Amino acid sequence: MEIKIKEGKKTAILFGGSGLVGGFCLDLLLESPIYTKVISFGRKRLNKEHEKLEQLVIDFDELSKKENLIKGNDLFCALGTTIKKAGSQDAFRKVDYEYPAKIAKIAAKNGVSQFILVSSAGADSKSNVFYSKVKGELEDAIRALPFWGIHILRPSLLLGDRKESRPLERIGIIFSKGIGFLMGDLLGKYQPVKAEDVAKAMVIEAQSLEGGVKRLTSDAMVKIGKTERDLLE
Repeated sequence: MEIKIKEGKKTAILFGGSGLVGGFCLDLLLESPIYTKVISFGRKRLNKEHEKLEQLVIDFDELSKKENLIKGNDLFCALGTTIKKAGSQDAFRKVDYEYPAKIAKIAAKNGVSQFILVSSAGADSKSNVFYSKVKGELEDAIRALPFWGIHILRPSLLLGDRKESRPLERIGIIFSKGIGFLMGDLLGKYQPVKAEDVAKAMVIEAQSLEGGVKRLTSDAMVKIGKTERDLLE
């Protein structure tokens, strides 16, 4: 993160713009002079208009029909759901693994330079926890693709107002905030992080001039949220 791109004429591709992190990411991409075009893919149109924004409504089960449109410089993927919302483990896996993995494969084939993924703390393809296992399997699949740069963000509990209610997550946030107040930075990668700071880290990391695979944990994202706003301007 020593060298950054301050301005440019890049095209950003965004999946998950209707979500908590994705919504913040979209706003930052539209505000940044680094990107002259932002293509947002989703099941339905977002309630947003901007001269740089191109919205494409797609059926994720028929991605192959739109693969010629998944072209640009940096692809930001903030797709995700919960087992409760999806309705089953199979449905969850489709949203959190199958769709992003297919998107990544198409993007790599189309010459997209970087893939920026919102994963999760504890992601591990060998985990006995279904959620963590799926997240880890997706990370493995993306790392195997020939992108110039791969940035994997692993936030712990996300702070922010969601459209849907997640009672267990909210209890965890309250608990973690209390522990964090007492323990300071000792929570490290498991400390809660603002969704806006995750989005900020996504956009900033995409400007690094160092390729390869990089991972960011919650503590790194919290730090970026506090100190590196100017790198987006």
